[in-house]
Amino acid sequence: MSNNSLINLGDLAKPVNTLIEKISDAVGILYEPRRIRKAAEAEAYAAIIKAQAENEITDLQQRAEHHRIAENEMTDLQWRAEQSRIVEGMRHQKHMEDIITQAIPHVNENASPEDMDNDWITNLFEKCRIVSDEQMQSLWARVLATEANTPGTLSKRTVNLLSDFDKSDAELFTTFCGFCWEIEGITPLVFDINADFYNRHGINFDTLSHLDTIGLIHFERTSSLTLKKAPKAMSYYGKRLDLSIPESIINAAFYIGQARLTTIGQELFLICGSQPVDGFYEYVKEQLNGYLL
Repeated sequence: MSNNSLINLGDLAKPVNTLIEKISDAVGILYEPRRIRKAAEAEAYAAIIKAQAENEITDLQQRAEHHRIAENEMTDLQWRAEQSRIVEGMRHQKHMEDIITQAIPHVNENASPEDMDNDWITNLFEKCRIVSDEQMQSLWARVLATEANTPGTLSKRTVNLLSDFDKSDAELFTTFCGFCWEIEGITPLVFDINADFYNRHGINFDTLSHLDTIGLIHFERTSSLTLKKAPKAMSYYGKRLDLSIPESIINAAFYIGQARLTTIGQELFLICGSQPVDGFYEYVKEQLNGYLL
């Protein structure tokens, strides 16, 4: 697909145009994502893709015939390998375009894709081009859009770790992030891993151990995590909880449970798409009853 050129993006916002141009510079020329086309253009686009594939196959056949006549060196194995290369390349191209398409709605008007690092973009698409699952593509799309909005937010290390995720890993981490509050940054509150409230949502010793193993959280199995000073307020997905801390303990350690996010976990929290857990605000409020106003 080395001879393709970007089709004019027309009315798309400037940051989106810039993002796609940036991707083109980093990983090669890409077609305009299919789903942002006008309906009338869809059939023509499909015809272009089909014609291109047919041209590559025809060229392959001609080269194969030439080898047979001149040197008789094009074996069946070589023939199948060439066909496989073409099909795999088209599949990877489709995956990349699907991810770009899904990223577009998440790109802000004040995004700065021109400041994105080319090596970061290249690394991202080397990892995500093999992803066919729609849910995982959606996750990769949010990674791309988040970095386009604020370049430098997500490290290459985070991208590399994400590439090793199974779908179940992503789903578990998204569930876990539903238990996170804003307290001096993003802070999970897992007070008791044996409590029914956590267990019925799939948060238990085994799942926390797994998230620890894959590098997303630090799980304190036998000890407790605390903040050095009790906060005056905290919030849960925009819902504020004010605290009243007695003077006698205002500088005492504030218990936050048995898990905290790693640096990579903090970055992935931004793009995991987590939702508040029904009843968790009230559960935490009950646990902190002695600190409430």
